[in-house]
Amino acid sequence: MLLVAYIFMNGSTVLTDRQAQILKAVIEEHIETGEPVGSEVLDKKYSMGISPATIRNEMAVLVKEGFLEQPHTSAGRLPTPMALKFYIKQLMDEKELSVADEVAVKERVWDYRYKMDKLLREATRALAEKTKSVAIAATNQGDVYHAGYANILDLPEFFDIDVTKTLLSIIDDFKQLDQVFAKALGDDPIHVLLGTEMGVDFLDPCGMVFTDFGVEDKIKGRLGVIGPCRLDYPYIVPIVRYFGNLVNEFAQDWA
Repeated sequence: MLLVAYIFMNGSTVLTDRQAQILKAVIEEHIETGEPVGSEVLDKKYSMGISPATIRNEMAVLVKEGFLEQPHTSAGRLPTPMALKFYIKQLMDEKELSVADEVAVKERVWDYRYKMDKLLREATRALAEKTKSVAIAATNQGDVYHAGYANILDLPEFFDIDVTKTLLSIIDDFKQLDQVFAKALGDDPIHVLLGTEMGVDFLDPCGMVFTDFGVEDKIKGRLGVIGPCRLDYPYIVPIVRYFGNLVNEFAQDWA
């Protein structure tokens, strides 16, 4: 049986190929439905070629290793932030943008390419529409741009008024937003913050995907999306990357 290795900050964990396959299926089912995922669903929908009992045993191992957790009122399992990070780095299959989508986005912002304010305003609108999330951009000059509030209001994670109020308050406050952005460590071009990593009360159900843009000694900033932890990462990661590259391309001509 194949092994899939993943190195953590405090050591290493090794998953078998079958465990990785089950984890991938749990995450993708949860992204789609927002519900805890049980072994019966995996057996019926994902054709794994193993019995529901074997799936349950492997899920129990994934719980023990910290990749899955069980809500008190459900027989299903939910992926942990650790599992989602593992999925993004090693398991997911990115859904590349079509050429038509890339052209459409570029045409939409092309007329604003020399005007940072208008470009970022239009880019966040387009990013919100494409991702069905809240899109944000912030510059080192203290400007914040956002769009797409309505996209999250029908999601169960935001039925909690404290979650929604906190998220919207942060988006409107450059200082708080910048503090959240600063939580992302490492040199990866795409940053992902999940739940408690953001360091803000009430945002445990939330996730962020963002990238940096700008030019040395000139304007710099960040651009990305905020939504539930179960963001559609296979689609959102490449689209945030594309938007970031596009803004970077135009930023070379900003004063």
